[in-house]
Amino acid sequence: MLSRRGWVVLVSALLAALLMGRLGLWQLDRAAQKLALQAAIDAEAARPALANAELSGGDQLHRRVLLRGHWVAERTVWLDNRPMDGRTGFFVVTPLRLAGRDEAVLVQRGWAPRNQLDRAQLPALTTPTGEVEIMGRLAASPSRLYELGEGGTGAIRQNLDVASFAAESGLRLLPLTVVQTASAVSDDGLTRHWPAPELGLHKHYGYAFQWFALCALILVLYVWFQLIRPRLRRQQP
Repeated sequence: MLSRRGWVVLVSALLAALLMGRLGLWQLDRAAQKLALQAAIDAEAARPALANAELSGGDQLHRRVLLRGHWVAERTVWLDNRPMDGRTGFFVVTPLRLAGRDEAVLVQRGWAPRNQLDRAQLPALTTPTGEVEIMGRLAASPSRLYELGEGGTGAIRQNLDVASFAAESGLRLLPLTVVQTASAVSDDGLTRHWPAPELGLHKHYGYAFQWFALCALILVLYVWFQLIRPRLRRQQP
């Protein structure tokens, strides 16, 4: 028969083990949701590329596009502290005025290295002046970095919000961006080794393993200290 202290220890151990197990199951459920999201992203990416006339809004995220238009080169923005291939530099973002429409879309054209000796110097960039054709995929605004105070309005910035930039530039911007994957210019000075969308599946599986391990540890410790160890002591002469 368990003493009062024994019941307290048993109930506490069971509640703690149940909590750890529930948290592990929650992480597995989050991973399943991310897998479903990845399947939806892959399905969107496999659909035919959208042309100028078919662009509408945010519900088309991850679709491939084949667009024609003119670069608004004077509105190019260099997003600072952006990594690619293990190096830190700029994401180059330029509005593309869409042919046949009075709207434009922000294009994440690629990555360029930063001059570490003169951080105000921008890399050479080739921007055609005539009509261009670009291939890419639709994405949300570039990821935001931590920034002290309000963002500036110069060529070099930390972050870029589509709505704010539309008001600043006077352009009618669609509420999404294009991540450019190919250029008609053979050497425009930009790198486009864009990483695949990272949904954090391994993180969820890792957390689930940790919670289940803690659950098992609690049960093992209870069995050892409350059952096995006292029995061994009683058997000693």
